[in-house]
Amino acid sequence: MKQHHLSTKFLRFYIGIGILGFFLVTLVGSYLVEKHYEHFLSSTLYKEGYNIASSDQVKASMDSENISDLRSELSAIATFQDAVVWIINSQGELNYSTAEDIDPAHPIPLDNFNGSIWNNNYYEVGDFQGYFPTSHLSIVVPVSSDKNILGYIALHYDMANLYQNRSDILMIMQIIFLLCYIATSGLLWVYSHYIRKPLTQIMKGASEYASGNLEYQIQVNSDDELGYLARTLNYMSDKLNKNGEYQRKFIANVSHDFRSPLTSIKGYVNAILDGTIPYEMQERYLKIIAFESERLEKLTRSLLTLNELDMKKRMMHIHRFDINDTIQNTAATFEGTCAGRQIRLELLLSGKELYVRADMEQIQQVLYNLLDNAIKFSNDCSSIQIETTVKNGRVFVSVKDHGSGISKDNISKIWDRFYKIDASRGKDRKGTGLGLSIVKEIINAHNQNIDVISTEGVGTEFIFTLEKAK
Repeated sequence: MKQHHLSTKFLRFYIGIGILGFFLVTLVGSYLVEKHYEHFLSSTLYKEGYNIASSDQVKASMDSENISDLRSELSAIATFQDAVVWIINSQGELNYSTAEDIDPAHPIPLDNFNGSIWNNNYYEVGDFQGYFPTSHLSIVVPVSSDKNILGYIALHYDMANLYQNRSDILMIMQIIFLLCYIATSGLLWVYSHYIRKPLTQIMKGASEYASGNLEYQIQVNSDDELGYLARTLNYMSDKLNKNGEYQRKFIANVSHDFRSPLTSIKGYVNAILDGTIPYEMQERYLKIIAFESERLEKLTRSLLTLNELDMKKRMMHIHRFDINDTIQNTAATFEGTCAGRQIRLELLLSGKELYVRADMEQIQQVLYNLLDNAIKFSNDCSSIQIETTVKNGRVFVSVKDHGSGISKDNISKIWDRFYKIDASRGKDRKGTGLGLSIVKEIINAHNQNIDVISTEGVGTEFIFTLEKAK
């Protein structure tokens, strides 16, 4: 499909506007100027004719041979108005004209002249019943005395002069239009610099993204809509790139964490089947197989939990429950583990009962993961404090250990999936690196906050909030 560039369309539109505008100025402007001149001249000539017709000297000379005495005055008026002045007697005969010599004793008959038609029309454009070879603007004013028509005063203006004036004005209008049109050609530069160039860069960026180059950055830094679009696309590509990297890393981590136990299980099972491992040692390796199977089961369960949280398939069952009772029950599940390592669980709970509004099952998961993590990185013969406090209508739950702590470089990464600070420091090789990710997802789903305070070599404290039930 042939691509039609926006710049080509804009240029065609601009040229079309110029051509259309020029013809509109020429045609419509010519008509309007001509009509303006007609109305202006007809009004001016009519007033002049009315003044002449109202003169007592003119009334007294209408049928007199002394009408030539008015020559100097009428000639001056004709010259000033650039028109021809006629005096027509009551019989419709031309007695006097400033354009030619007429013997008052022998007036020129105007066969087609009818003074009555001028009662309603004070001007007309034409050849005045065939008298003029060219078009003239004519006005006729009756000269009356005691309601008797003595004759008529007629003024004729050659339309060739009006057309010439119209052409002069029209030329000025056309020149002004062309100058304005040329000046507005600066819009082409504005379009090229502020629209076409950024659009080209955005189109290039879109092509790069379509081809898979999500690291490409669109270099449009303006503060307008195009700049906003470019920044949005850059942000989108960056997020997509990070998601792609995350997915690749996720798959690599999952593959690694599944491959290690599966390799061990497969190797020991085959060794037992082919007799490489003697019967008296099989129990030891079967325990290793059971250990690795449990590790796989825990990893699979954690992945399913994250998938439910990501896809929002897990419905939130928000209700009122006692958080102190939930903490006590969760802590009880770790009594055996803590007793073996002589770790004390100290519960510092606010009041006998403390009710919150949340999904109890999910909060149990949060407490379990935080306690499991605290025990894993605690030293033997140490203590872990679980504390609840109430501030500003919210319940704060704290899980604090006195273990190895987290370095400043690693503390911002602990929420990442599959991230493990140091596998050698963990007391339990079954760790998946997903526990804190699950905790973060659950607390965020409750629109609450979770923070971590840690000092390397001293210990770590996780604090999360819950809505206090009324």
